[in-house]
Amino acid sequence: MSSEPLKKPAEAELLYEADFFRWTQEQAEALRTRRLADLDWANLAEEIETVGRSDRSEIRSRLAVILLHLLKWRYQPGQRKGGWKASVFEQRVRIADLLEDSPSLHAYPAAVLAKEYRIARVKAADETGLPLERFAETCPFTLEEILDEAFLPEAAE
Repeated sequence: MSSEPLKKPAEAELLYEADFFRWTQEQAEALRTRRLADLDWANLAEEIETVGRSDRSEIRSRLAVILLHLLKWRYQPGQRKGGWKASVFEQRVRIADLLEDSPSLHAYPAAVLAKEYRIARVKAADETGLPLERFAETCPFTLEEILDEAFLPEAAE
C-alpha cells in the first residue's frame, strides 16, 4: 500500500482511468478505514456490478465448453480424447465453485442452458464435420448430468 494519502473522489476518478490497480488498492483502503469522503462511488458501484456479470459470464462460458465436449464425446466415440474428459471435469468443478461462492446464481445454469446448447450444437457440427441435423435440436442431457462430475454420455446410435 502506498504511503501517500488517499485521493479525493475527483482525483480517484482520474486514477481509475490511469492506474486501475492502484485505484483498487486506494478504494479498498478507504473502505477499510471508513473514509467515505475518499470513495469513488460511481466507479465502485460499476465495478461491483461487473463482478456479478463476470460470474454469470463465466458460468455460461464453462457450460458451453462442457456441452461442446459432451456432444463430441457422444457423436465421435472413435475420436475421444482424454483432454475432453479432463476439460469437462475442470469446467464442472469451476461451476460448482462459482455456485458455492454465489448461491443466488444456483438457478442460472438452467436459465441459460438452452441458449448455450444451441451454440454448442453449431460448434460441435463445425468441429466434427458432422451435419448439424445429426445433433439433437434440444439438449439431450439433463442439467444434473451436465454438472455431474462422473457423467459421460454413451455413444450416439
